[in-house]
Amino acid sequence: MAAAGVLHVVATPIGNLGDLSPRAAQVLGSVAAICAEDTRHTRQLLAQIGVSTPLLALHEHNEEALAPRLVERLRAGESLALVSDAGTPLVSDPGFRLVRAAREAGIRVSPVPGPCALVAALSVAGLPSDRFVFEGFAPAKAAARREWLAALAGEPRTLIFYESAHRIHAMLADAAAAFGGDRRAVVARELTKLFETVLDGTLDALVARVGSDADQRRGEFVVVVEGAGEDGAARLAEGRRVYALLAAELRPSLAAKLAAEITGAPRKALYGG
Repeated sequence: MAAAGVLHVVATPIGNLGDLSPRAAQVLGSVAAICAEDTRHTRQLLAQIGVSTPLLALHEHNEEALAPRLVERLRAGESLALVSDAGTPLVSDPGFRLVRAAREAGIRVSPVPGPCALVAALSVAGLPSDRFVFEGFAPAKAAARREWLAALAGEPRTLIFYESAHRIHAMLADAAAAFGGDRRAVVARELTKLFETVLDGTLDALVARVGSDADQRRGEFVVVVEGAGEDGAARLAEGRRVYALLAAELRPSLAAKLAAEITGAPRKALYGG
């Protein structure tokens, strides 16, 4: 029986083709097939590096059904590569079901590290990077997004989000309301691409800057927000305690206003009104 193949999890450029490592190019050219989120996108990358390896579409709608068949190919001795549209696979992208199935089958899963938008943004943000949390994309609907952000207001670690062009301004405005407009943040846009920009300042300042410049609402975004710190988390906890007491006697909006004034916690994190 042939030795089992290897599943290579390969990071690809987030913009600049020069960021594809020689090892990644070698692996992509040597495997039996490449599992790609969007085969059209990956085909363009392969054409640029002169690779003609067969492509298989692997996305959120077919991954669960396709994973067992791919594991059988790996068992039979074929090696496969897994890529996403850009950056490191499985970071806000499909793939974990295949990786889990391969590992459960005793297949070797080997990372080929490289570009990752969240790490790239954090590295240039100038915000604390010793402890951070990645939250992916905010909910698309405004009410759900505001509630979700409010729940993160007391998070002491640096927060990292991905966001789309058509929601970046609304997301920043909601973050300012939830975290307080004076919270420091960075908006990293089109990282490693021709029109890369990295804006920093308070959330209020970033809302104004992005809102006034249409160019800053184009492309792909990573938002990095300073954490509340341990003191901020304690203020929020106390604010929620005080709010709960006041809300038993007062209307919610007034209870939140008073609790915020008493404790210094962001009002929006206490009450969504």
